Amino acid sequence: MPSFSPLRCVCLLAGGLALEATAAPRSVPSIESEDAALGSVEVSETSGRFHPQLGVDVRNGDFSRGNYDDDAASLDRIPLHLQAGFALDLHQGSDGVADAWLVFSSSNGLHSPSSEERVSPRRWYESNNLLGLVVSPAEGLRVGFVYTVKSSPNDVAATTQEASLTLAYQADTGLGAWRPGLAVTTRTQGDSGLYTQGSLEPGLDLTPGGLRLSFPSALGVGWNGFYGPDSGDRLYARTGLALEQPFRWGDTRWSARAEALALYRDGALRELSGPEGETDGVVPQVTLSLSMAY
Repeated sequence: MPSFSPLRCVCLLAGGLALEATAAPRSVPSIESEDAALGSVEVSETSGRFHPQLGVDVRNGDFSRGNYDDDAASLDRIPLHLQAGFALDLHQGSDGVADAWLVFSSSNGLHSPSSEERVSPRRWYESNNLLGLVVSPAEGLRVGFVYTVKSSPNDVAATTQEASLTLAYQADTGLGAWRPGLAVTTRTQGDSGLYTQGSLEPGLDLTPGGLRLSFPSALGVGWNGFYGPDSGDRLYARTGLALEQPFRWGDTRWSARAEALALYRDGALRELSGPEGETDGVVPQVTLSLSMAY
């Protein structure tokens, strides 16, 4: 029968704490296919180098950088978006923590087709696919170089291609607690011009289980006809609140999020939507989403 002693108890406890620390989650990059905004998701410490990511969301309308994108802000039809992708660890620093990643993401939009959407598959109106290289030159700071191809399987819109530089900074205190981000995008196919976007999402934890209330905001400017021929320089902004609850299922990390935003578009940007689109100056947008990462 093995002997028992206080020293043996302390050693077992220390070993258990070390194992728990090893299993603590870490984060890898995620990239929004619509505006190249750089984010992060938690993954398991034991998940290796390859980190699959999945997501689904429903929203009351679809807008691309504030511009009407085939679905007005109403409940007439509810677009569904499905996302799939991965982050692959490419390099580790001297501390053993990954500091470079290859990121892929595909976001696909489905809705009830209008009479103008006659090409099969009629419901599949949007497919945005991106590939990005993300590096972390300093703790909390990530910089990404992203290339995105945006197509329309039912031919409701023309194919465009974009190249973006994007960055995000996150920390527990100081400026990083506001989670600032910046993205600069130019099109290599489609309309010309340049798009710049700055974002913030400060927040606070409401429960020990991780329920978080945050206040996402962004300001975007399309320069030199980015929103279309002769559109000039156009301004878009959004602000609102989000409630997010992370949870675990086995080794996977999940997050449920509800977001309510007010979208502001300047006068000329509203007119670009056309008589059949969304022409209000301030548009409400509500999104419910569920995401997973490993």
